[in-house]
Amino acid sequence: MKKISITLAVLLAAVATSSTAFAKEKVYKIATDAAYAPFSFKIDGAYTGIDVDVLAAIAKTEGFKYELTPMNFNGIIPGIVSGQLDGAIAGMTITKKRAKVLDFSNGYYESGVVPVVKADSKIATKADLKDQRFAVKKGTTSADWANSNRKELNATIRYFDDSASMFQEVINGNADVAFEDYPVIAYKISLDKTPVLKLAGDKLTSAQFGFGVKKGQNAELISKFNDGLAKIKADGTYEKILNKYQ
Repeated sequence: MKKISITLAVLLAAVATSSTAFAKEKVYKIATDAAYAPFSFKIDGAYTGIDVDVLAAIAKTEGFKYELTPMNFNGIIPGIVSGQLDGAIAGMTITKKRAKVLDFSNGYYESGVVPVVKADSKIATKADLKDQRFAVKKGTTSADWANSNRKELNATIRYFDDSASMFQEVINGNADVAFEDYPVIAYKISLDKTPVLKLAGDKLTSAQFGFGVKKGQNAELISKFNDGLAKIKADGTYEKILNKYQ
């Protein structure tokens, strides 16, 4: 009887340990930009895009779970730093400034800032940006570029929470030029049968998008992202995702 009791106790302990481990399975809270086609945007009530699909493919490959949290970009980095978010994949350019508070993955997409104007605008070069009215999205590298060049170009700047509002400001004639990541505006223009916007010259910068977490934390998640990214590039999944949106 004593032997049976000990065996039963061992089994119950094993079940309890297993149940506890299952209950504590980590679900990462990962942010993405709520409106940033072709990287993240909503179709028929569900989010899709390069960032959304890349994250899903990596999570599947590496076997981790996550809760996708779409939000305005300007709230993403504060959300990570405060601990409300575990990480973000949001068309986020890797910069020295951001690297002070975030740890980044390897770059997963090459981008760059370009000026965007109305289709009938005569603005065509950086020199033409002098004395113009800028529209920029808060918290972005596009906003950083506009701010750092404002004095040289004698420009005025207005800030917006999302790309759509920024572009509309240019379309309405309340701003002369907006600044956006090249793949975003190139995608938008490609969808328009009669484009009302156009690119004004070449990229002003060149940079990589990265997956970010709070500095000094979630090293395991960064490692999983990097490992998964390498795997989906090797097996062709990554290329298929890009081709879907280009």
